[in-house]
Amino acid sequence: MKRCGLRDRTPGREPRFAKAHSAHRRFESCPPQCLSEQVHCGRYDFWAGMRRRDFIAALGGALALPLAVHAQDRTKRPRIGFLLHLAPGDPDAMARVSGFLQGLQEQGLSTDRNIQIDYRWAVGQADLYRKYAEELVALAPDVLVTTVTDAVRALQRTTRTIPIVFTSVIDPVGSGLIASLSHPGGNATGFSLFEFGISGKWLELLKQIAPSVNRVAVLRDSVSTRGVGQFAAVQAAASAFGVELIPLDAQEGSEIGRAIGNFAGRAGSGLIVTSSPTVLIHRDVIIKLAAQHRLPAIYPFRTFAVGGGLASYGPDLIDPHRRAAGYVDRILKGEKPADLPVQAPTRFEFVLNLKTAKTFGIEVPPTLLARADEVIE
Repeated sequence: MKRCGLRDRTPGREPRFAKAHSAHRRFESCPPQCLSEQVHCGRYDFWAGMRRRDFIAALGGALALPLAVHAQDRTKRPRIGFLLHLAPGDPDAMARVSGFLQGLQEQGLSTDRNIQIDYRWAVGQADLYRKYAEELVALAPDVLVTTVTDAVRALQRTTRTIPIVFTSVIDPVGSGLIASLSHPGGNATGFSLFEFGISGKWLELLKQIAPSVNRVAVLRDSVSTRGVGQFAAVQAAASAFGVELIPLDAQEGSEIGRAIGNFAGRAGSGLIVTSSPTVLIHRDVIIKLAAQHRLPAIYPFRTFAVGGGLASYGPDLIDPHRRAAGYVDRILKGEKPADLPVQAPTRFEFVLNLKTAKTFGIEVPPTLLARADEVIE
């Protein structure tokens, strides 16, 4: 084996091969070829002996120990899989997650101490519901948390044993997700969004805000039970208000603009937007189209009015996510979802965007302003 030319640089001394490294700061660093070409130098002698082996063994043990401790810590933590119907970064989605995390903290659970959460974002797409349901179930979580009907259905097709807590389902019995509200009976329970009857209230409020409206488009998801049920409730109320109803199907985002554009253009037109993942995902587009065509519109959730929509009436979407954490805690402590009743909303919000009303030339009656839970100016 060759010797390298690493020499002592101490002033006043003859150059010599580096053999002792107790004062190695006086020497140049070993060139890369010392190791790559097995060139022999004193520094390499030091690491090549017993001390090098001991160091590597100690280093391996030091690295392995925290990894082992971390692995044990992870195995002790309950695991939650969370499947959402919205996109990551969506403000509404972030608010729901924040509410859920707040609820967990109230139960003494947090991701930095004693629980682990895996998130998936389906963006309202059927293929992603299926894909992410399979991914989350494969992680073997202790509890699955999700939002809307399509997400619950995808999870139930993948597992009938892992408990599921849902937060935003309309008519869970009619959708076939549970046996009854008081005794769900399977592996799913949670929080219903609202009863179909609330949809008739949307038409009533729209007529109070804009009395001249006599022709109303109802934007809905026609292939789901929630879409059919909401439209039926609006239809039942239409005759009392002398309003002509026109259903607009909104299963895909690309259909929404065309449907609203084809409907708008006649005086006395208005819009009711029903609840579905599609309209939530495309809410900014819908609000913009309503403004463009000057359509007085009422929406199912506060997030629409905050985003520029004329008015909204519906349940608080954050509260059931906060309350869902309590069900998660009870399930982790041994209770079964089959025995936990599905709970109804506890609060409904009527929100008016006065700025949008003025843009549309609508003067909202003072009595209606007094009834609003929130007025956006």
